[in-house]
Amino acid sequence: MRILLDEQLSPRYVGEPLATRGHDVVCIAGHPSHEGTSDDAVLALAAESGRILVTRNARHFVPLAREWAERGRPHAGLLLVWSRETDEFGALVEEVAGVLVSVGDQDGWASLTLSL
Repeated sequence: MRILLDEQLSPRYVGEPLATRGHDVVCIAGHPSHEGTSDDAVLALAAESGRILVTRNARHFVPLAREWAERGRPHAGLLLVWSRETDEFGALVEEVAGVLVSVGDQDGWASLTLSL
């Protein structure tokens, strides 16, 4: 799967293990030019690059996803992580990887918003 990790998810402890599992991962935190980018711009970047956005920022992305849906604006998928603390890297990676695979292929994520 093609994934964009939002800035609060570690490139080293979340991004690299997901890449090791065969996912194509880009991390906001790994690109200084994207740090501080607005949430709407992050979702747009994910949509334009065909990447599922994985974020812990549900507070901002739930209403944003609703707004995009109401306007008929598609995205490449949104996975909201509620279930783990930021230092529970192994469990977080396992859960994210499991959900990514359970949906099926990349196209199955089109405009889909899920949480774990």
